[in-house]
Amino acid sequence: MPVPSTSELPPATSELEIKSILLLDDDSDLAESLKELLESRNFVVTTANDGAGGLREVMQMDFDVIICDMLMPGMPGDMFYLAVKKVKPQMAGRFLFITGHRGNPRVDEFLERIDALVLFKPVLTDELVRMISLVLKQSGAR
Repeated sequence: MPVPSTSELPPATSELEIKSILLLDDDSDLAESLKELLESRNFVVTTANDGAGGLREVMQMDFDVIICDMLMPGMPGDMFYLAVKKVKPQMAGRFLFITGHRGNPRVDEFLERIDALVLFKPVLTDELVRMISLVLKQSGAR
């Protein structure tokens, strides 16, 4: 059987590409647990404990997914989202919000207004991975 030339080989499958995730949460224990979980699923995870740190990371690199807590000191999730949308609008569709504040009028109004994907704490592993896949699919970064 002849060996195919490189022009005949299929392109590298995008499923094998490692996806980058920015994880923002002021709860360092939760952030570390989620980071370990996601890294075990072959994601490259960068963490930040507030919006200002997250914004510094966004300015250095485009992430495939941004997992963002809603209520953080200094710059809450909604303000972080608006800042990212202003400086890197192409990343606005890559957000997955997490919050332990279901029923908070400010949080609920913001999430509804931008039609955000959201998970409520405690975050379940399978649900987190499913939602990350949904963000990747919607943003075209599969």
